[in-house]
Amino acid sequence: MTDRIGTHFPHMAVDTLGPQAEARLLEFTSSELFGKTFREGMDMVEETAAYLDGPGRQDSKKLERNDALVYASQSMKLTTRLMQVASWLLVQRALKEGEMTSAEARAEKYRLVPESISRKDDNEPLPKYAKSLPGILLDLLARSESLYERIARLDRSLYGSIAAQQGNTVADQINRLEAAFSRARG
Repeated sequence: MTDRIGTHFPHMAVDTLGPQAEARLLEFTSSELFGKTFREGMDMVEETAAYLDGPGRQDSKKLERNDALVYASQSMKLTTRLMQVASWLLVQRALKEGEMTSAEARAEKYRLVPESISRKDDNEPLPKYAKSLPGILLDLLARSESLYERIARLDRSLYGSIAAQQGNTVADQINRLEAAFSRARG
């Protein structure tokens, strides 16, 4: 066992957010910026759902097979991205309204998950598909990406120090590497 609980027993990590960071978090959730961002995120979720369930269905039916697959892939990416944003925003609102404590809101399960590239095709810039995909979908994709990036910056700014305090520091990574190499040699 170690004196750094979070290293060997991450589920027992100690939440040590300082009073200044706590105040900053609560100040943000009460701010006009949060209110505006919340409305923008929820409006985009509704707009996207209305498009994909309505005109988007018709638009996708008009596409050639390969273009329809790209449409399906991009609409899934769009939906996933917006659900992450909506989830993050709802947690912040719950914190603001006292339905959740700041310790609960800081839980790793509520952090924004980084978008990952799962296939080589996803590495391709979207403009390659601009000729075949409906303009409305392209607009929603671009706006959702911009919103996601802003939310990711807010998440890192408000909660980034928490991850570092819970075993994600450079020193902890070096210790894990040293332990792994010690096991490999021994």
